[in-house]
Amino acid sequence: MSLPKQILDAFGARGRMIATAESCTGGMLGAAITDIPGSSAVYERGFITYTNAAKTQMLGVRADTLTTHGAVSEEVALEMAEGALRHSAADVAVSITGIAGPGGSEHKPEGRVCFGLAVTGQPPRSETVEFGALGRDAVRIAARDHALALLLSAATDGT
Repeated sequence: MSLPKQILDAFGARGRMIATAESCTGGMLGAAITDIPGSSAVYERGFITYTNAAKTQMLGVRADTLTTHGAVSEEVALEMAEGALRHSAADVAVSITGIAGPGGSEHKPEGRVCFGLAVTGQPPRSETVEFGALGRDAVRIAARDHALALLLSAATDGT
């Protein structure tokens, strides 16, 4: 059974809804979930916030967070996930922001992706994964798959 199908089954069995907030994946996460028939019973909505302005306008990411930490940071990933939860009817929200490439810098290299997970009634959490300079497509796929794994763990760890 595919990971998106496992997620839909697990959340559906609990009567819970999902929201996503994506930057570098540009909707790949939402597409992976909505490729499954019946996903509307679990997938509430997705936000594609590619620019800083979109992150601020759609999710409420604070401008000072973006200025202080940059778009590719756990702080922004947290605010994205919290904003997706706040601006939806979902119980769980996951966010992705990163540098798919090509490019990057010494301080924020290509392949760095930050994730946020917000669950109603629990403290949000974040993490950074260094996928490395795998190439744009591979980084985006790896980020999508990691976010799917975060969702599955949120569905199955009793949260």
